[in-house]
Amino acid sequence: SQPVYGTIVNYRIGIRTQMPKECLIQFAHVNSVSLAGQLIGRKVVWKAGKNKFIGKIVGLHGKKGLVRAKFRKGVPGQALGTTVELVG
Repeated sequence: SQPVYGTIVNYRIGIRTQMPKECLIQFAHVNSVSLAGQLIGRKVVWKAGKNKFIGKIVGLHGKKGLVRAKFRKGVPGQALGTTVELVG
């Protein structure tokens, strides 16, 4: 099967905080809550050179198919706007 890619849209943010361990991700083919709900529990990987940041999709964000992914380590700012791969 072909790899599935998504885009890191932003960190999860509060009124005075940003949470670099949690990111909002938009997958190209996912545009509804029902499709996004099927991704919960799956793993994503963001690669930078030889560094890998592994995260897990933990919930939904809004009604247009965005998902929240929690990473083991905080993802750097260079990751915003780049692609992640769905692996698990």
